[in-house]
Order: sequence, then C-alpha cells, then structure tokens
Amino acid sequence: MDKDFAARRRRDLIIAAVLAAIAALTPLFVKDVVVQNILILTLMYAGLSQSWNILSGYCGQISLGHALYFGLGAYTTELLFTKFGVLPWFGMLAGGVVSALIAMGLGYPFFRLRGHYFVIATIVIAEIGLLLFHNWEWAGAAMGITIPIRGDSWLKFQFLRTKLPYFYFALALCCLAWFVTWWLENSKWGFWWRAVKDNPDAAESLGVDVFNSKMGAAAVSAFLVAVGGSFYAQFVSYIDPESVMGFQFSLLMALPAVLGGIGTLWGPVLGAAILIPLTELTRFKLGGSGRGVDLIVYGTLIVLISLALPRGLLSLFSRPKKTGAAR
Repeated sequence: MDKDFAARRRRDLIIAAVLAAIAALTPLFVKDVVVQNILILTLMYAGLSQSWNILSGYCGQISLGHALYFGLGAYTTELLFTKFGVLPWFGMLAGGVVSALIAMGLGYPFFRLRGHYFVIATIVIAEIGLLLFHNWEWAGAAMGITIPIRGDSWLKFQFLRTKLPYFYFALALCCLAWFVTWWLENSKWGFWWRAVKDNPDAAESLGVDVFNSKMGAAAVSAFLVAVGGSFYAQFVSYIDPESVMGFQFSLLMALPAVLGGIGTLWGPVLGAAILIPLTELTRFKLGGSGRGVDLIVYGTLIVLISLALPRGLLSLFSRPKKTGAAR
C-alpha cells in the first residue's frame, strides 16, 4: 500500500511537470491577446482555487470569504507601491504575511464555530472588509487606486507591449500552489487536516491539535491567495473595493474546486480549466447583453455535476474500489 501511495505521488509530480512544460510552451503558438488573457486568468484561478482548497478541501473549513485575503494582498502591494515606492515583489510578500496574520487572528474566534455558522462568519467578515475599504479615504475609498504605469519593467512588474510576463507569473503561482498542496498532502499537517475534516472530535481524542491545524491551514491558504491578489492588481493596473474584494472572487475560488473535486490535488486545476474559459468566453461573445449568463451556465453545470458526480469530475478518472472476495 505504501509503495502504491509513493508511486502515485511520483506519478502526480511527473504529470505536473509535463503539464507545466506544455503550458510554458503555449504562448509560442497562441498569439491572440484575448486567448492569452483567458489563459492567464485560468492559471490564476487554478492557483487561487488550489489555495482555497487547502483550508476548505483538506481541512474541511468551508470559507466563502477568501476575497478578503485576495483584496488585502492587492491593497497592501499597491498602497506600498503608490504611497512609499516599495517594489511590488516586496509588496506581494508583505501582502501575504499580512493576510496570513489576519487569517490567524480571525481564526482564533471563528474556528470555534462549526458547519454553517463558520461559513456565514467568513461571508460576514469579508463583507465588513469590503465596507471598510469602501470608506477608507487613505486607500482611495470607493474611487480605488490607479497604479502608475512607467513602461515595461520586471523590477516594477509592469508590462504594456506583451502579456507573456503575466502569463508566466500566473503559471508560476499555479505551480507553487499545486506543489505546496502536493508537499503538504503527505506531511503531518496533511494527515491532521484530513482527520480534522472527517471527525474533529475523534481526531482530538487521538492527539491531533485540531485548533492549531486549522490555524496553519488558514495561514497557508491566505498567504497564497494574497499573492494572487497582488498579481491581479499589477495585471489590471487599477483596483477598487469591488474589483478585488467582491463576493464573486470568493465564489470563483471555491467553484473550480467543487466542480473538479474538493479536497483533491487535481480537482481545482480541472475545475478552473473548465469554468474560467467558459466564463470569459461568454462575457467576450455576449458582452453587456450577456451579463450573468456565465453564472447561469456554470451554476447549472455545477448542479448537474453535483447530482451525477458528488465527488466532482475527478471521480471519473479514479479507479473503482474492489469489493467482495473476487480478485
């Protein structure tokens, strides 16, 4: 059994390396700016959903307030850049640390809640954060922050003539989130998280530190999501509370994992590869006349998948378990 598990982990790592290499070569053949933009967003949301999956999928703490950490990453990076001239690379790290600390601070009271009470609490705190930034004059309030563009620069992570640097950073973010999940999956923390998800009371009786397990998952998840928010701010060059802290971001982090397979290594990637292109193509083709059609389409898709495949699309590729004495 141990050999099978080790072989599966090696196989996952090899598959991930091959897919990353193929993705890295894609821009050589795809020159259309619209398609490149869709690829960037798909990779970004795959990384974000993978990060969300650490807390909600593996640890079982379903959060619908991760837009708070996405927005904190974006605002921390851009406030440091526009107000103090701090390079975005340092702002990303700062945003990740700030988000991780806030996630642990919120976790102290919230992780004492269970089930739907916890879910509601995450929504409420994210909405409070949205309202605070709407009224915070120093951070631009509802007007937001326009990021000054000073030409193509890796140092300032700004590019006008090409989207390729953004593509490769989104790919790196996706790979980082996947690799962190892969590494944690077989660590002490990974086993603890799955135990907490299955039965926290039983896990605690067996010596699992349930509270600190949740805190660790929240910190890692929030840090990675904040880095994604920092990247998004640089990519679009303008942020306001709704554009980085709106409830839709929390949904777009959760839905790919739910569609692909929550609590799995490949589920968020598979879900993002289906949902995000569908969303963006619908918006592009229908424009203003199709506002909300993308939500209807993939909402319907998720309902159908939930009914037919409760464990997500990834269950189509899993081996059926053997039953009985037959070999």
